[in-house]
Amino acid sequence: MTQPSRIAAVQMVSGPDIAQNLRDADRLVAEAAARGAQLVALPEYFPLISGNDMDKVHAREKEGAGPLQDFLRETAVRHKVWLVGGSIPLEAAVPDKVRNSCLVFDAAGRRVARYDKIHLFGFHRGTEHYNESQTIEHGDEVVAFDSPVGRVGLSLCYDLRFPELYRSMGPVDLLVVPAAFTHTTGQAHWELLLRARAVENLCYVLAAAQGGTHPSGRMTWGDSMVVDPWGGVLDRLAKGPGVVTAEVDRDRIAELRASLPALEHRRL
Repeated sequence: MTQPSRIAAVQMVSGPDIAQNLRDADRLVAEAAARGAQLVALPEYFPLISGNDMDKVHAREKEGAGPLQDFLRETAVRHKVWLVGGSIPLEAAVPDKVRNSCLVFDAAGRRVARYDKIHLFGFHRGTEHYNESQTIEHGDEVVAFDSPVGRVGLSLCYDLRFPELYRSMGPVDLLVVPAAFTHTTGQAHWELLLRARAVENLCYVLAAAQGGTHPSGRMTWGDSMVVDPWGGVLDRLAKGPGVVTAEVDRDRIAELRASLPALEHRRL
């Protein structure tokens, strides 16, 4: 028997003021830690969402140095949690682009993982247009790491639509999905996709979202949630800043995989 581990997702409505966003993130991580979370995930673009895509290029940092990375490291140590840092802009090979990077720090402040978003969002319908490839350089490495809550796989937002990414991680106990889903696509597909990823991989899913109307006018769907390996939603928050929590029970994962060994039945 293993003891269940508590995890938490932070939901935010980030704006163009980086300092304010960091204060909001710190307060919400503190709340998650106070509720017993050992691993906490921030949403995609937690330090900055503005009406100008070039703002994140101007805010990008060199790997290993910069105030955003310092914030993640210090916050993990201060609250004694493993912190999945949503995403921050790091330098890319192309001068006018960034890597949309998810960094993970353990409770001692050591960086234990980096994942650069592989799949870049594009959407065009009426007056609604998104094209991440204009300012983001895609990553190409699948990332999973060991933690006190089990083996964890990393992804970001639009990655959720590509199940082959998650299968390529190998069996994991937890999938983390920091996101800034649009209101349009989130309303249609967000919950459906999260629950599908949990069921097909027989693991927990922790989804930390942006959720509300941002100062720029952009609307993100929110609905941060924790999904169990059978597809049940354990906790969720529809809109606005806040925290959702639940427990990862690795014995339950083992029990479900023994009764339905779908991962062993794969032929492709």
